[in-house]
Amino acid sequence: MNQPRHTPAKVIPIAVAAAAAPRQVSLYEKQKKIYPRSVHGWFARWRWVMVWLTQAVFYGLPWLPWNGRQAVLFDLAARRFYIFDLVLYPQDFIYLTGLLVLSAYSLFFFTAVGGRLWCGYACPQTVYTEIFLWIEHRIEGERGARMKLDAGPWTADKVWRKTAKHVVWLAIGLWTGFTFVGYFTPIQTLWAQSFTLAFGPWEWFWVNFYGLATYGNAGFLREQVCKYMCPYARFQSAMFDRDTMIVSYDAARGDPRGTRARNTDLAAAKLGHCIDCGLCVHVCPVGIDIRDGLQYECIACTACIDACDGVMDKMKYPRGLIRYATQNGLDQHWTRQQMFQRVARPRVLIYGAVLLAISAAFIASLAVRDTLKVDVVRDRTTLARLVDDGHIENVYRLQLMNATEAVQRYRVTVHGIAGAELPEWRELEVQPAQARWVTVAVRVPHESAQALGPGAHPIEFRTAPADDENAAVMEKSTFIVPR
Repeated sequence: MNQPRHTPAKVIPIAVAAAAAPRQVSLYEKQKKIYPRSVHGWFARWRWVMVWLTQAVFYGLPWLPWNGRQAVLFDLAARRFYIFDLVLYPQDFIYLTGLLVLSAYSLFFFTAVGGRLWCGYACPQTVYTEIFLWIEHRIEGERGARMKLDAGPWTADKVWRKTAKHVVWLAIGLWTGFTFVGYFTPIQTLWAQSFTLAFGPWEWFWVNFYGLATYGNAGFLREQVCKYMCPYARFQSAMFDRDTMIVSYDAARGDPRGTRARNTDLAAAKLGHCIDCGLCVHVCPVGIDIRDGLQYECIACTACIDACDGVMDKMKYPRGLIRYATQNGLDQHWTRQQMFQRVARPRVLIYGAVLLAISAAFIASLAVRDTLKVDVVRDRTTLARLVDDGHIENVYRLQLMNATEAVQRYRVTVHGIAGAELPEWRELEVQPAQARWVTVAVRVPHESAQALGPGAHPIEFRTAPADDENAAVMEKSTFIVPR
């Protein structure tokens, strides 16, 4: 039986093939696993400084005692938010808005100056991925060993290494979830409950949800979060310009690339400083080649800078083939000083001025905020009534919110209508960080009510600490005179 003859396929250069027809990529294409190599250097040390700093704050802050409670606690059940000496109520939501605006402008400012500094050093996804990768390196070995382990059959050695890695990952993830919930439920109470597994339903949900999210994002998704899930990677280009300091490859110095001996005459060999070793790609946590130029996947972790500087040292070439630089600086061969001089450009100055103004306003607002808040609600069951002595009476409910952590005594008076009074009113005591509802009756003499006429008339409640009349809070309401 004759076999069909196969005609040898014609070899077409990649560049020609790409130009000839579009390339189709399946939306469900399996992503190739990235095995980043560990790297040491100046920037790697700074990344670990940020890892230790951010995690010391995150894990340690709930355990820090402050005024007989934990330093930072968002007590949703009691609707109290404690941040060191600050006691905030839901009515202080404006401060959260200010904090978000402050964070946004900080992001704009630092990105315009130095690119994705947040992504490279302080983003939780970057920080926990760094931690999980370190654990993976310690248990499974370096890049080559991990690739060999994954490609090999399931042996006893592979089973225990994989098991140990995932157990440690899960432990860190669940401890992270526990700490996260500890900002909303007193962590000492949560710790005591953990021994008997007596968590409430919401504590169970959030400990496991946040813990498994940390485990999945840092252990499995890793670069996929940065490339496909995080919106920052998509709109960062709107905040970059040609004078933004970004991680860059100096093509004018590095190309043409090629391997060579250490003592090779570069001019005679017509080679640049790049020896095409591929280390910059091997250490990249998102698997890109920085030599291809600016790419949205780059999270500015600077691992490629440390790797390349190590190679340059071994080859006895100057450092900085991959470095922080601006696009204008590379194109025009500026020195580092010339590039830094372009930092103070109009865009950055505007961001900086706005950021400074918002910061000053935010701090000043916190410094002068009232430690007493008052809400006045009319009693809707009885709008107005005539009492025995001929006075007209309206009933109100006052909510007094003590935003200090000391017992306070308050005095309430009413103004706006001649003769208006609060009968049998005494000073009211409010406990630390307590919101207390009280019912008060405002009475107006019949003669004053007749002079006003029927309808609603404005009044003001004045509430002041008993020991400081200058700290009074005024709250408006209305007094109804019946027909």
